Amino acid sequence: MSTELRLVRNIGICAHIDAGKTTVTERVLYYTGKNYKLGEVHEGTATMDFLAEEQERGITIQSAATTCPWDHQGETYTINLIDTPGHVDFTIEVERSMRVLDGAIAVFDGKEGVEAQSETVWRQADRYNVPRVCFVNKMDKIGADFEYSFNTIRERLGANPIAMQIPIGAGDDLEGLVDLLEMKAYYFDSGELGAVVEQRDIPENMVEMSELWRHELVEKAAELDDNLTDKYLEDESSITADEIQAAVRKGTTNHQCVPVLCGSALKNIGIQRLLNAAIDYLPNPTEVPDVEGSDPRDENNAMSRPSTDDAPFSALVFKVVSDSHGDLTYARIYSGTLPKGTRVLNPGNGRKENISRIYEMHAKDRQAMDVAHAGHIVALIGLKNSVTGDTLCDTNDPIILERMDFPEPVISMSIEPQTADDKKKLGEALGTLHREDPSFHANYNEETGETIISGMGELHLEIVKNKLVRDMKIGVNVGTPRVSYRETISGTAEKVRGKFVKQTGGRGQYGDAIINVRPCTAAEAEEMKDVKFKNSIGFLDNVSQGNIPREYIPSVEVGIRNAAVSGILGGYPMVNILVELIDGSSHEVDSSQIAFEQAGALAFRQACSKAGLALLEPIMKVIITTPEDYFGGVSGDLASRRGQITDSEVRGNARIISAEVPLSEMFGYTTVLRGMTQGRASSTMEPSEYRVMPPSLSEEVLAHT
Repeated sequence: MSTELRLVRNIGICAHIDAGKTTVTERVLYYTGKNYKLGEVHEGTATMDFLAEEQERGITIQSAATTCPWDHQGETYTINLIDTPGHVDFTIEVERSMRVLDGAIAVFDGKEGVEAQSETVWRQADRYNVPRVCFVNKMDKIGADFEYSFNTIRERLGANPIAMQIPIGAGDDLEGLVDLLEMKAYYFDSGELGAVVEQRDIPENMVEMSELWRHELVEKAAELDDNLTDKYLEDESSITADEIQAAVRKGTTNHQCVPVLCGSALKNIGIQRLLNAAIDYLPNPTEVPDVEGSDPRDENNAMSRPSTDDAPFSALVFKVVSDSHGDLTYARIYSGTLPKGTRVLNPGNGRKENISRIYEMHAKDRQAMDVAHAGHIVALIGLKNSVTGDTLCDTNDPIILERMDFPEPVISMSIEPQTADDKKKLGEALGTLHREDPSFHANYNEETGETIISGMGELHLEIVKNKLVRDMKIGVNVGTPRVSYRETISGTAEKVRGKFVKQTGGRGQYGDAIINVRPCTAAEAEEMKDVKFKNSIGFLDNVSQGNIPREYIPSVEVGIRNAAVSGILGGYPMVNILVELIDGSSHEVDSSQIAFEQAGALAFRQACSKAGLALLEPIMKVIITTPEDYFGGVSGDLASRRGQITDSEVRGNARIISAEVPLSEMFGYTTVLRGMTQGRASSTMEPSEYRVMPPSLSEEVLAHT
């Protein structure tokens, strides 16, 4: 590993499912010398897809990290690479990888261009301000069209793409690519697995087109750099390749543009040039802004840490993997150094942790290290109380780095152990799975005696079940998948009193709280000061004249939040409610924290019932690609599922339908769609939002809960 930070790149490969991310990664490992033979996804031999589930299904389920060297312009760079899943059920894996990356390679299918999940991944990268390089893959596919794919990056993602290369040929005729910066053609020898690259002059029939693309490249570069603008206006030909490259690099790191490259990972075309581009255009750890955080002793006191070895140590845990030798904790080190055997602080829970060993990872293999430096991504052993999103820092210089947001699960099902022995193992196993994957939840329902597991989709829960049975050897029976509904209020209620008075022998209990409730979303709460908005419930303290002593106000809030977890209509969590505490009273002897917790819960339940209750259901954004012949049947079927078509476009001889459909109507949809279109249509689905359910249907749901 290079300790010189300008020679380090922390990058991820992300894309829509089936765009070829893992194949790109396999080629990267081959050309960087990490692997001596090429692994293939379709043969189940891909290095980064090392779980049995991944090899069987040919999809990536969990992000895998590796470190590889790359020689470029006489220097050896260290690339920390993360391969992320494309399937929407594992969006958490992309989310947590984006949080710790400095740059990303977005891969697109050369025939399809920007697809539904590409947009989701792009938004995640936007959220964490990750600069990107685009790679239009699968240019060897029948119907591949570079210009079409390039335009979809601008139109569908609202990005500013700059073509750095164009392909020579397409489909079966793909031979190589033209580098628009050097104005040279590169051919890749498929007999040598693309390892031999030959530079030639641009073919005569492509000279004119190459010059048009080159002119656009120079024009776009001039827009990014004021010095080049003057040069461009005087004499376009005086601008050098180095000046263009510097302008595009600056534009990429400032999120003003995205360089676009092309090739075919399967045919071994263009991967070496892609690695060069990752080094030329994506930032090193010193070129990204200092990591932001806050002081654990005062959360309003903002702090930051520079990416240098001299600064106090800080790191973010972004993944925990259970291992036979103890948990393997993946962390990105933002500042300082971490020698093995160090004692560090987790400021979130105040616990101190011992770092007994440090590893550089290569998928499931590892290499021991004595010390890890700022800017590196490593795996640690010895941590007992740290989970995804936690900060690790110097015990004498604490900082809490900004946490990650994890999506709420939308689907759940019951699970029960087959034997008493399985019952013992199940609780621990579910805890382990939640530690590994924060988007997976499990809870025990006291009333029904059922254990309910919740996740992001049917595939997500199926893989959890397979992990329990196959990897952890626990016998379980699972129920049918169920929708995770939510409850909210439809109106307002004012001055609702919750009074908890209990008189027993000796000291009694006395708590009294008066509240107002009204509907409120996270966006509305953000605009109001003093509102504490957590788990979709806002709390505002407006008690005047000390009618409730200050020490009891947090207890009222705890009571309200606990009552919101197990709603009123059907026991579903309550969301999007603002609770304003306005008054109350206390007793100097009998008042206690427990009494005010109970008073808060009573007031909340009564106020919500008075305001009017409504059931919310998850709505999914569904994208269906179908041959034009089946458009009528597919849209009719969507209407019967209470779906609303929001957009429909013709692409070649296919129709792309965008729709919003309640999740409860979508179980087993893939099978129905295949049957309806003779297996020629495909669909993707991701959670969009929660909406109020029609009263007749909500009554039916509540009758079964």
